[in-house]
Amino acid sequence: MFLDYNTPTLQKYVATVTAGAGSDPQEQARALYYAVRDGIFYEVYGADMSPTGLRASAVLEAGQGFCVQKSVLFAAVTRAVGIPSKIIVTEVRNHLASERMRRMVGGDVFVHLFNAVYLGGRWIKTTPVFNKALCTLYGMDTLEFDPARDSHHHPFDRTGRTMEFLRQYGEFDDLPYDWLLALLRQKHPGMFAGDETPGSGSLLDEAPAASGLTRTSERP
Repeated sequence: MFLDYNTPTLQKYVATVTAGAGSDPQEQARALYYAVRDGIFYEVYGADMSPTGLRASAVLEAGQGFCVQKSVLFAAVTRAVGIPSKIIVTEVRNHLASERMRRMVGGDVFVHLFNAVYLGGRWIKTTPVFNKALCTLYGMDTLEFDPARDSHHHPFDRTGRTMEFLRQYGEFDDLPYDWLLALLRQKHPGMFAGDETPGSGSLLDEAPAASGLTRTSERP
């Protein structure tokens, strides 16, 4: 339902992104990882959490989203080139967030989504979520794509503060929409201004080191 990778929009996007990767699944996955990580801006505020807004094609059209949207899109585009993929739902502490966002979600423990892709005979956990520019502004190193090992959470930020992986709820072949929305409302009751939209704002503007960066700074 959500991973609508057969739509013309997704197919064209995938063909463009992987044009230089040949037929090697690892190189295709690498190209798609960085396209989603840095070409889709990480933003929680105003994200469309409706069933329509969470389709991969809608996320691509919007050009932004947070871990839910970006994990849906990455799962879809990797499947478009024949790479098996999953969506993983977890809980982490010391997530990339502004102080205002921490207040909105109720602390420093966040429901967090990332992906697993099947490459080289094994499942690799990977996180095409936090774009390079925001990581820089929030004092974190980016998570890179490595087909040989898991890369699913930042072990620490540049101040030495530990970033913890707390629990994994499950791995899913498609977005478990109703269950996930219920979980988000339970864990982060202050997150939604309306039925299906987090409150307004901008992580870019709230970053400690923000200085003239625009949302299109990293777009391919």
